[in-house]
Amino acid sequence: MVMTPRERIAYSAIVDRPALDLPDGVRMPVWVIVNVENWDIRRPMPRAVLPPPMGNPLVPDVPNWAWHEYGMRVGFWRLMEALKRRAITPTLATNGSVCEVYPRVVQAAHDEGWEFMGHGWLQGPMHALEDQAASIARTIEAIRAITGKAPRGWESPGLTETADTVDLLSKAGIEYVADWVLDDQPCMIETISGPIVSVPYTVEINDVSIMAVAQHSSDEFLKRGIRQFDRLYAESQRSARVMSISVHPYLSGVPHRIGYFEELLDHVASKPGVVFWTGEQILDWFTSSTQTNGS
Repeated sequence: MVMTPRERIAYSAIVDRPALDLPDGVRMPVWVIVNVENWDIRRPMPRAVLPPPMGNPLVPDVPNWAWHEYGMRVGFWRLMEALKRRAITPTLATNGSVCEVYPRVVQAAHDEGWEFMGHGWLQGPMHALEDQAASIARTIEAIRAITGKAPRGWESPGLTETADTVDLLSKAGIEYVADWVLDDQPCMIETISGPIVSVPYTVEINDVSIMAVAQHSSDEFLKRGIRQFDRLYAESQRSARVMSISVHPYLSGVPHRIGYFEELLDHVASKPGVVFWTGEQILDWFTSSTQTNGS
């Protein structure tokens, strides 16, 4: 029988928990995620910068497909250069099919030592899949073929999950998920195969939410990111907090936005005790911490 979310994870007030400690010298981990996707021109586009004429969806949708394609051809490389100059190793959330369609992108990320996180096979909701387990397995194997190892983390396209997605992920060997954006600290989610860790992801410091959905001005990403970081950094003096920064090449990789991304990284990096960790580094710290504390 499929569990409800409340059965999977009990309510917990952060003020009631014991302090979550970090290694000596670390004040706060920051997790940077670069999302790369494959948008199938034969289907409606996952997002649109131009609404269809007369409000009728069109297939093929060339302008919106090309908007995303610019990110893979140009924007991705701006993001990579910005991160490389700052010696930041991010997590690459990738559709499995990106490994076939954009091998240049995933090979470059692998060569730079980025962590790979599963992001579905093709960009589209998990609810639309006929066989989730097969799609998950196919994605894991495509990443394994590039990196030599299976991904430990998973972010569903659009953070979509059905009632049993997390069970299927755990059964497939996934150790952490980014879909459950419900806390500033990692936490355990129960599955039929044992617990899986929720690593704090974000819909707030995410260029899709800010730019593509809410359609804020480009500097909102920086302003919101600074405010988010400053408050979490202050709170982390008492107990660990995790901040994530999620970007997409077709949004943050464009010329008028890349500078705001870089300014946010520089602001974060300027504070003592901040470390840029990948999802699996956060996972390993949290699981080690909970085992040490016996919880």
